[in-house]
Formats: sequence, structure tokens, C-alpha cells
Amino acid sequence: MKASAFTDVGLPTQPAVVFLHGVGGGRHGWSPQQTHVAALGWRSLAWDMPGYGDSPMVTPYDFAHLAQALWQMLDAAHIDQAVLVGHSMGAMVALQAWTQKPERIRGLLLAASSPAFGNSDGDFQKQFLAQRLAPLEAGKTMGDIADKLIPTMAAPGGDAAQLIPAHQSMSAVPPATYRAALHALVKFEQRAALPTLTVPVLCLAAEHDRTAPPSVMERMAQKIPGARYACLAGAGHLLHYEQPEAFNAELEKFLKDVKP
Repeated sequence: MKASAFTDVGLPTQPAVVFLHGVGGGRHGWSPQQTHVAALGWRSLAWDMPGYGDSPMVTPYDFAHLAQALWQMLDAAHIDQAVLVGHSMGAMVALQAWTQKPERIRGLLLAASSPAFGNSDGDFQKQFLAQRLAPLEAGKTMGDIADKLIPTMAAPGGDAAQLIPAHQSMSAVPPATYRAALHALVKFEQRAALPTLTVPVLCLAAEHDRTAPPSVMERMAQKIPGARYACLAGAGHLLHYEQPEAFNAELEKFLKDVKP
């Protein structure tokens, strides 16, 4: 199977950062971050997760196979070791990847995410799926879903123009991929992996994030040896879209911790 599609910025000889998007994202949403780390002397890859953009689907669509697709992409790009920067579901893929090949990871920036999906009871998961999939069942398009969902995920009173790329990304997600990603999401569980992390880790929260509240991310950081916790003021769940400069400042600080 061909490797996932990715945007590659920088030189093969430079240390690598890999950007992993969330359920409604795509590789183009990381453009400000790729530009920023390029100026710092890093190579970066931003992928389209399997089933997104130009990337082939994986079967079954679960975190183990998503992480395997990540390694396949890095092999195709001839990258032995990388810093993983994940947003939301992308951070979950990064955690899953650690459980498979920790020797290939130099550091982890986990943004607006959690080590497990919500409550572990089946009713909570069923309600979440029913709520998120109801618009598709009613014949709505992904663009319609983005119209309603994107504003609720951002901080109140933010700059609507900053959310245009997020809206474009979500609108472009194939409905079948959106379904598959949500079904995978509700089964995610990697709390046991947290104490095993031995690389630099930044848990980056957002003040107004209701999906992955700061309190959840702070608790996650406390369970990871040596992890740092930070919270972006005035941002919601879509923090790298809403506050790209503040996100980049935290990313730059983190990369200084990682670089030998």
C-alpha cells in the first residue's frame, strides 16, 4: 500500500518534526507551524491521516493501524527519528506510536488531547457517536457540519478569519472517513503508556477548550515523568488555528528542550 500523503518542508539532513492533525483536520492546517519550524532549522512533515486528502484508508481503522501508517510514511520520507506534534486525535496517534516504536520518537508535543476517550462506559461513547453522526444521518454535508461545529470548538470572541482554514479542512473530510475516525476515537485508551514516556513531552492545553479541558491535560502531564504543561490563554480546542503565534512560541520553546 502506498504511504500517506504529506507536505515536506526542509532538507533531508535536518532533524524532523511531524505534525498530526485531528478528526476534522488535514495536512494544510499546519502551514504556519511548518513555516515557523523551517526558520528554526527543522525539517517538517504534515500528513493527511489515512482516509484524509490523498492518503489511502487503512483497514481496520484503529489506532494501531494509524500508527503503523505513520511509520510507513516516515520510512517513505527516510526519517529514522522525529519529534511528533499531535493535535487532538493526532496526539492520540502519537501516543499510540510511542507504544510501538519508542526508539523512533525524539519528543512529543500533545495538544488539546487526552490519554483516553472520555468515560469508559459504553453509554457515553454511544451518545457521543450519535450526536456527532446525527447530521450525516440527516443528509447534511461535511461543510454543513463544519458550519455548526467549528464555532463551538473555538474560544468565544475570537477572530473568525483564523478559523477559515479549519472550516476548509473539515469540509473536505470524506464522510466515510469522518465516521471511521469517530468510531476509532471512542475506543482510544493509552493511560498506561504515560508513565513509560522517557522523551521530552509538552502537554499543551487551551483555556477555553471544552473537548480536552486544561484540567484533563494538566493531570495527563502529571502522570508523565518530566513532562511540562502549558495552557494558551484565549484559545479553544482549535488552538493552532486560533492562536498560531502563541502556539508557535510554545513549539519553539519545546524544540529547544528536544534539540541536543
